[in-house]
Amino acid sequence: MTSGELGLQVVELLLIAIPIAAIVWTVTHEEVFREPREFCQRCSERAPHLIVRKFFYLFTCEYCFSHYVTICFLFITRYKLIYNDWRGYLMSLFALVWVANMYMSLFGRIRLDIKRERVEIKHVEHKVREKTEGKRAA
Repeated sequence: MTSGELGLQVVELLLIAIPIAAIVWTVTHEEVFREPREFCQRCSERAPHLIVRKFFYLFTCEYCFSHYVTICFLFITRYKLIYNDWRGYLMSLFALVWVANMYMSLFGRIRLDIKRERVEIKHVEHKVREKTEGKRAA
């Protein structure tokens, strides 16, 4: 394998992980899938059989779900990392899961920072309003 081939594989790794992360995040966190996710959460806690509980749990856990989405993407893209045989699929499976989870962690952190900034801004706006109303009353 040449360094150019490896470089291309790394670029593909970084690009294929993006839709994996987007799908996994949407299913496990966003409002559009809240009801099915809550149903899966209940089933994962209350189902009488272990296998049923674990099946439903995978739709509520971003890390678990990312493995299954990645397997689907490997089937679609036939992406292999480093090796051209089954080992390439194994390497790409875990590399894609890792990169997709890093993307989701970064995205989650950015969303948390944005939310915190919005709360701080509302707090400052509220204080300014209170001061302004206090001056008018005096």
